[in-house]
Amino acid sequence: MYFMRPNIILLTTDQQRGDCLGIDENAPACLQTPTLDALARAGTRFRRGYAECPSCIPSRRCLLTGTAPAAHGMVGMQGHDWNPPHTLPGELQRAGYHTYLIGKLHLQPRGKRFGFDHQQLSDSPLYPGDDYARWLQEAHGLFDLDAGSAHGQDPNGWNARPTQLREDQTHTHWCVSQALEFLKYKRDPSAPFFLNLSLFDPHPPLAPPAFHYDRYIRRQLPPPVIGDWAEPWEAPQKGLAPSAWRIKLDDQQMHCTRAAYYATINFIDDQIGRLLVFLTRNKLLKNTWILFTSDHGEMLGDHNLFRKCRPYEGSARVPFFVVPPGPADLPRNNVCEQPVGLQDVMPTLLDIAGVPIPKACTGHSLLPVIRGDRKPVRDVLHGEHAGQYESADAMHYLVSNRFKYVWYSQRPDEQLFDLQADPNELHDLARAADAAKLLRPWRERLCKILKDRPEKFVRGGKLRLGALHRCHLPHLQGDRFYPFT
Repeated sequence: MYFMRPNIILLTTDQQRGDCLGIDENAPACLQTPTLDALARAGTRFRRGYAECPSCIPSRRCLLTGTAPAAHGMVGMQGHDWNPPHTLPGELQRAGYHTYLIGKLHLQPRGKRFGFDHQQLSDSPLYPGDDYARWLQEAHGLFDLDAGSAHGQDPNGWNARPTQLREDQTHTHWCVSQALEFLKYKRDPSAPFFLNLSLFDPHPPLAPPAFHYDRYIRRQLPPPVIGDWAEPWEAPQKGLAPSAWRIKLDDQQMHCTRAAYYATINFIDDQIGRLLVFLTRNKLLKNTWILFTSDHGEMLGDHNLFRKCRPYEGSARVPFFVVPPGPADLPRNNVCEQPVGLQDVMPTLLDIAGVPIPKACTGHSLLPVIRGDRKPVRDVLHGEHAGQYESADAMHYLVSNRFKYVWYSQRPDEQLFDLQADPNELHDLARAADAAKLLRPWRERLCKILKDRPEKFVRGGKLRLGALHRCHLPHLQGDRFYPFT
């Protein structure tokens, strides 16, 4: 049956670096992602896709509402009950779409639908009692906690090993299986569908299937990149927690960590391949758009750092591409260098669906770019993160198609990187002899963006150090919070 409105699939991963697509110009040579590479080549790939607030919950708010962190109120990683006036699934639902979520949502209150008609909810393979855990019990006789954590790996850590589960028992395999079941049996055949397939991988615990782990543990893997500005370590550190943010691992441990991370992404690629085979066989690609991205990246030892919340490429840059339906007469293998963010997902997909974009959206539709228009969507993208874990690391960043400027709001520290000449951010231009001249226009631009913020980051036309930079804007500080670490 033909529908005037197209079907839409939003594929999201968790903690996947922007360079962890094989087709990316800065990708590690060892990484295999043939399915995702082919998809990206079939549409428009946005090389400078960024998470405006690079941690789970604030990024998912950007994605779900088409708004910047300051607009939806959360600029750090902390949950609280939330009732946005407009959401991507909500607007599509009102336009007649059958909206369905499978996997991670990570918003509160847990169980709220946020515009999804149905949810197969599993924010993590470690959560007891969710849909995935119940399936493990009912289908495989595995108890929640035994299934989720029996491998012994830290849920935010760099330690790694193969999972004790079979491939068909893993969280990613379950998510894709649920998607196939929805597409074959559960969707409303009289309406277009919006499917958000939201995978938890490659977020730690780093425990991929044994086949994929073995593939990468035997390969030569690239070492972390260490900038000339990074905090030095004289020797590998022992005795720090696996979830430590700053640590230098010995070569063997780092090899295990990177092997598991790349292996998990390779496994994701295989599972997306399952989905594409089904879509192809059932002729659904003729009227289905696909957008693929991630909520943030992973430092993976770069600059002696792990995890997220950082302004650097490993943490803030994410894969981001859009694939039109097969018959559509649109550019293929289109690569865009303009900076885009997760706030652009909602307006882009609504524009694709022919649904009005709410005025509250601060993001932009990328459909003109997908159609071949070279007019810039924006000159710079603003990102930030509160210093909830280490207050001195609260930061703002601006990124253009060439440069990235970083301002730390709690300490006298700025950075400037030329991403074209130095994609790994090895050399901080803020340390150059002419730094004052280089930094002045970036300071002025950030002042314009922050001048009306309630935290008072700007005073007398200049950036002000020490203004409180908490997880929520001041007018939300009294709301009910759920601590996440």
